[in-house]
Amino acid sequence: MTGRLLTADDVAGMLGMGTDWIYAQVRAGRIPHVKLGRCVRFRAESIEQWVRDHERGTTMPDVRKRRGAAGSAPDTAQEA
Repeated sequence: MTGRLLTADDVAGMLGMGTDWIYAQVRAGRIPHVKLGRCVRFRAESIEQWVRDHERGTTMPDVRKRRGAAGSAPDTAQEA
């Protein structure tokens, strides 16, 4: 493990959310966390990965669009 464990305040600051929202995500089991007795802590690496996993709107080209809806190779026949 690298670095210190983060508090809910730290994670709220990272994500631009309130601590109430962070604790609600913990209770729902939606955000990675560590329970230490009654305390909740977070690993920065886990939070960063969690954000990446929930990210939308990738800039990677969609291969399916180039290959067609059925996933077949593009038609290479030449028109005469």
